[in-house]
Amino acid sequence: MSSTAVPTTATDKAGFWIRVGAYLIDAVILFIVNLIVGLIFRNNQGLQSLIELIVSLGYFVYFWSASGGGQTLGMRALKIKVVKTDGSQLDYGGAVLRYVGLLVSFLVIFIGVIWVAFDPNKQGWHDKIASTYVVRA
Repeated sequence: MSSTAVPTTATDKAGFWIRVGAYLIDAVILFIVNLIVGLIFRNNQGLQSLIELIVSLGYFVYFWSASGGGQTLGMRALKIKVVKTDGSQLDYGGAVLRYVGLLVSFLVIFIGVIWVAFDPNKQGWHDKIASTYVVRA
C-alpha cells in the first residue's frame, strides 16, 4: 500500500444518488464538448462518433487516475472520489479498466450501475471489475 493510501474501512463510501448527481454533472460537461465536436465534424458521422468516444474515455481516465486526483469535475463538486480498494489512487490502466466496466454496466440496461444501490460495499460492476470504491473526499 502506498503512503497516500487511506484505509477503506475508515472511509465513508458514496451511495447511489450522490454518484448519479456527479455523473449528471459530468454528462452535461461532455454533452457541451461533444456538441462542439458534432458541429466541427457534422459531415463525417463516423469520425464524429470516434472523437466523442475518445473525448469521453480521456475525460474519465484522466480524472479517475492519480493525475486527476481520482475525481471528475462532477465528483469534485459533490466531494466524492474513486480509490482502489486498498485506498490508493488508480493508475491509467485501472482507470481504463473501470471505464470499460462502466460501458458494460450501462449496456446491460443500467443493471451494473444500479447495483451500487443494493451492494453492501456500494460498488457497481465497474467498481468490482477495477477493484475500486467511490468514497467521500
